[in-house]
Amino acid sequence: MSKTIENAFLTAEGCYVALTSEHLSYQDIIDRVRSPEAGAIVVFAGTTRDTFQSKPVKELQYTSYPPLALRTMLTIATTICAKHALKGIAMIHRLGTVPIGEESIIIAVSSPHRQAAWRAGEEALEECKEKVEVWKREEFEGEEGVWRANRDGAAGVRVDENKKGEEGE
Repeated sequence: MSKTIENAFLTAEGCYVALTSEHLSYQDIIDRVRSPEAGAIVVFAGTTRDTFQSKPVKELQYTSYPPLALRTMLTIATTICAKHALKGIAMIHRLGTVPIGEESIIIAVSSPHRQAAWRAGEEALEECKEKVEVWKREEFEGEEGVWRANRDGAAGVRVDENKKGEEGE
């Protein structure tokens, strides 16, 4: 991987999970799940959008506790791989600053059939958002940033400046 400490990965048979501060590569993640036994590869990419609740977003900041986050990601991956009889699953989450239009997470799954791949991909994303120890701070244009729940449409909680260092950073 790369030179910064945030870049780390874990693997198990057919499973790859990673955290990185670098740009995410579709081709790299697809290649990690490619199999001659797979008739389907499904890829999900979560990107930074330019607004949230009508407010202009400047960027997103992600932080994590990598040893725990990677273990949680690998548990999710191995469970979903077995449940859906996948040929491969790969999840990579970006840490640090993620500008507008860039990916913060990419998940790829391969399966003999498309239906299992679709279901597994969505389940992997939802499990990741619910359980993985990655925290998101949404930075708005002209406003103070907000820590946000890692669920669709869930507003975050403003961080008291005096307690900023206690938020897992």
